[in-house]
Amino acid sequence: MPPQQLPIFEPPSELDRLRETLGIDLPNIDGARAEANAFRQRLESALDGLTSEDTSIALFGSLARDEFTSGSDVDWTVLIDGIANPKHLDVAREMECIVESLGARAPGREKIFGKLAFSHEIIHQIGGEDDTNSNTTKRVLLLLESAPIGRRDAFNRVLDSILSRYIIEDARFLQESAQFHVPRFLLNDFARYWRTMAVDFAYKRRTRAREGFAIRNIKLRMSRKLIFVSGLLACFSGHILLAAPELSALISSANPPYEFVRHLRRVFAQTPLEIVASIINCHAHLRPVGAQLFTAYDAFLGVLRDDQKRAHLENLQPEAQNGDSMYQEIRNVSHEFRDAVLTLFFDEGTGLSQLTRMYGIF
Repeated sequence: MPPQQLPIFEPPSELDRLRETLGIDLPNIDGARAEANAFRQRLESALDGLTSEDTSIALFGSLARDEFTSGSDVDWTVLIDGIANPKHLDVAREMECIVESLGARAPGREKIFGKLAFSHEIIHQIGGEDDTNSNTTKRVLLLLESAPIGRRDAFNRVLDSILSRYIIEDARFLQESAQFHVPRFLLNDFARYWRTMAVDFAYKRRTRAREGFAIRNIKLRMSRKLIFVSGLLACFSGHILLAAPELSALISSANPPYEFVRHLRRVFAQTPLEIVASIINCHAHLRPVGAQLFTAYDAFLGVLRDDQKRAHLENLQPEAQNGDSMYQEIRNVSHEFRDAVLTLFFDEGTGLSQLTRMYGIF
């Protein structure tokens, strides 16, 4: 892998294109995106030189996905890619004070975020006993839902290195003779993370005495599933986003792994919703499923943006869910989203059906 940092360019908004193509309004998606942009700007202006060449601040969760609401946590980490320095802890403490001064909710109780993270474990500990749930979460979410503020040097190096490990150690998929050009190593780690989230849902239900059951359940059905969906689409993107000449040029280039890492960095520069929108935008026959999927997701964000509805779900007990009209309504929305996702991944016209059967099941 060449040592130089890969150039990253901000892509045009696929969501804006989708909205115009479908002719639908997505007021909650648009509103959450505006709130996320505004809050990130407030954080950026408050940093005042807090980051450096070796230190980046990475945001995660709804703030990074452009799905921010008044009830959202602000998940962040001080990402270190350099020599350990006692002053790094001061940076984390200052970031904690900044978030608190802006009146935002602190990171969740799992304590994965809101502290220092070091590149060595994230890059080198993929699989094995030392790859803890916390380490896997940080690595996968750096790819799927992170956004840097302040200096990006360390952030970009870490993402380049993470992807280089997945691609260089799985380079056979880039051979010209390969039937499909899908990075299994990367895809399997996304699948592992999705299954871990599903198992952790049951664990939290037991250990938290059912506190917050309903809102976690809906998030698992919607935003958590969306993260996995975008990861699968990114892994399939060599087939469904690149035209045949582009893919052929990439594979026959002087350094195919390097070029594929560049391609994935462009894909992951988008939010999960943008990645899904990019697929819909490429295929006119997917417009009906696109309208179903994004309308359902907009309704989900509408519930999270309504403080009363969000509080109701946060306090709803499991035994009351069957008789609760609000919960049943949003549960039906999650079924619309699920059905749209299934239609998308088993679509014959895009080739997604074949890829899903080959890589998504066994």
